[in-house]
Amino acid sequence: MKRLALLLFLAVLMPAATLRAQNHHDDVPEPPQGELLRYQIVNGDTLFVDQLPAAHVWPRRQDMTTKEWRQYYKLVYNFNKVYPYAKLGSELITTVDSEIEFKNMNRVQKEKYLAKVQKQLLKDFEKSIRGMSISQGQLLVRLIDREIGKTSYSIIKDYRSGIAAGFWQGVAKLFNQNLKNRYDPSGEDKNTEQLVQIWEEGQFDNLYYSIFLEWPEHKDLPSKYR
Repeated sequence: MKRLALLLFLAVLMPAATLRAQNHHDDVPEPPQGELLRYQIVNGDTLFVDQLPAAHVWPRRQDMTTKEWRQYYKLVYNFNKVYPYAKLGSELITTVDSEIEFKNMNRVQKEKYLAKVQKQLLKDFEKSIRGMSISQGQLLVRLIDREIGKTSYSIIKDYRSGIAAGFWQGVAKLFNQNLKNRYDPSGEDKNTEQLVQIWEEGQFDNLYYSIFLEWPEHKDLPSKYR
């Protein structure tokens, strides 16, 4: 499953990395940014005034058993590890398809284009993807389907070949997975979809802290992929 997650991730990112690298320039320090903070003077003292965003509190749901809570904790932990990669894949695949269509690449040109950046992508991402657990790899596959709108099987078939897709479908079944299954936000993936919504609302870090009593670690992606 780790190799499957790595292959799927590379299939999504390989073409886009070249385009991003071509448009990437050396980082130039930006001037400090921010906004003015209001203040009031009360009895000769300067008091700064600001409006803080609402903080969500997630009480333990009483309808969950201890086993279900442990599974949920594991899902939250794994989600923090893999969701940034799924989002990156979603952002880059649009660039991939646009580049291939713009240059009207034939099969040979497309294969050369994919191969050109594979070495660099392996250098940038192989260690992180191979370091994932089986459950994290499975979750990444599901989230890539959600973000891109294609099953893992379709992505491998489109960017590799039908033979490769069939092979990895067989490997996935050894881990009780089916690459042709769709992401199901109201069924099997309901809890995952809730985490996506919490992430998009900017409240995931607070949820993570409420569970583990520590802030989540966010891995910085290489600047060429930002």
